[in-house]
Amino acid sequence: MTRLHFASALLPSGWANDVQVVITAGAIAEVTPGVAPAAGDERHTIALPGLASLHSHAFQRGMAGLAELRGDSTDTFWTWRETMYRFALAMTPDDVTAVATQLYVEMLEQGFTRVGEFHYLHHDRDGSHYSDIGEMAARIAQAAEASGIALTLLPSFYAHGSFGGAAPHGGQRRFICSVDQFAALMAASRKAIARLPGANIGIAPHSLRAVTPDELAEIIPLAEGGPVHIHAAEQVREVEDCLAWSERRPVQWLLEHVPLDRRWCLIHATHMTDEEVTAFAKTAAVAGLCPITEASLGDGIFPAREFLAAGGKFGVGTDSNVLVGVADELRQLEYGQRLKHRQRNVLSSGAGRSTGRTLFDHALAGGAQAMAQTTVGLTPGARADIVTLDSAHPSLVGRRGDAAIDGWIFAAGNGAIDCVWAGGHKVVETGRHRMRQIARERFNASVLRLVT
Repeated sequence: MTRLHFASALLPSGWANDVQVVITAGAIAEVTPGVAPAAGDERHTIALPGLASLHSHAFQRGMAGLAELRGDSTDTFWTWRETMYRFALAMTPDDVTAVATQLYVEMLEQGFTRVGEFHYLHHDRDGSHYSDIGEMAARIAQAAEASGIALTLLPSFYAHGSFGGAAPHGGQRRFICSVDQFAALMAASRKAIARLPGANIGIAPHSLRAVTPDELAEIIPLAEGGPVHIHAAEQVREVEDCLAWSERRPVQWLLEHVPLDRRWCLIHATHMTDEEVTAFAKTAAVAGLCPITEASLGDGIFPAREFLAAGGKFGVGTDSNVLVGVADELRQLEYGQRLKHRQRNVLSSGAGRSTGRTLFDHALAGGAQAMAQTTVGLTPGARADIVTLDSAHPSLVGRRGDAAIDGWIFAAGNGAIDCVWAGGHKVVETGRHRMRQIARERFNASVLRLVT
């Protein structure tokens, strides 16, 4: 049993003072506000629930910053993708373990306590299957176990290079599965996460580019009631190609052909009409927004103001992992809206309401739903995923309640997070993960080999 005492903590009912939290077996057993610290309580100032990064491609952390050299033509997502393919084709299973572990250490240090790993690097470098088709999924599970982060594994079905069942690109050979192969991969992936505390699994049809309608219908049951994530409408060219194939835009096609509900998460959904925004919001599915990656790739700006006004739900992910942080994603989301609308505090929930708090609440709820987590936050029965802020940080000093969240998201930069508990285990203390050094050494060794 662990007992923690917080001068101030964000509970599901709002901020509370003098909160004692009791943790047993990795979960929150008791939450008691308004009590003085008892002997043996570990004391901290400001506590928040950890968030989920609902969309991650872990292997891409190793290539962060390697695609910033301008090419001969206009650089877009599609030119960046060629760099990603070259990097992916070089990685060994050991490289994947090292890169994913470093990423998950960074996520925990920056306030993410669960990751939705949209995993599509399945096979050997020549495209042949490993003797265990779930080899790479097992490596993701190893990284999650080593770091302590909670894992929602989302094996990705990827069969084609473009709409209408086009043959895959040679650079995609490590991703490709038939429906039968994917069923075997799902079984192996379930086995890989079976002993991980708090882990669960869903499926991720990669995109309408990579899966035909018939294949989509065949693989959805393989989720067995778990979450279903899919990339949709990330780039303008994708929308144009989808129109040429089906006379429907990607989100429009999904709205008309699949049973979008609370289980579904549409990743990006950047380019939608007003009608699509309203219809998507009414489905109760989550928009999986990755503002840093969307900015990095020049994708565009999600219509967040309109989506929220229509009752939509969103969570945030780190996607390409070019930069990792809760505050970074939420700040970029709001700042994109400010640039688009030339206003401030665009996503605040109302007059006099904190923008940071609005963003945090949406990301907590949307991320939990997209990860199929029914009980989250600082409440009995929830996994004990807790983040404390350093109240002595120059951007947090003297601030409590929502002002502390605003200071963290919009002003603090790095160094605002003090401690993190993941599944009841303290994995970050004074801002450093317990295995930061060894994870960094292994990561550096792998990446040095991959880039030289």
